[in-house]
Amino acid sequence: MSDVNELLEEAIKETENLNEGEVFLVKDLFKGYVWNRIPRKDRLLLGTLFLNYVNKMEGNIKAIEKTSSNQQRYQKV
Repeated sequence: MSDVNELLEEAIKETENLNEGEVFLVKDLFKGYVWNRIPRKDRLLLGTLFLNYVNKMEGNIKAIEKTSSNQQRYQKV
């Protein structure tokens, strides 16, 4: 499977396809079967790296609340 940095780049690139105001999870940026093939430890790391990216960059993505299952939600602004 791809290395986590490649997955991060893919996720960041995929955010360009979102509409303004859309709310999403990192897993929404991947096709279901692709997400399911990523090992759990890599998915957790990817989530952490994506959150760090969003918090550091002055971009059009912001972190909002977490879901009941403790997944970070994001919104394109």
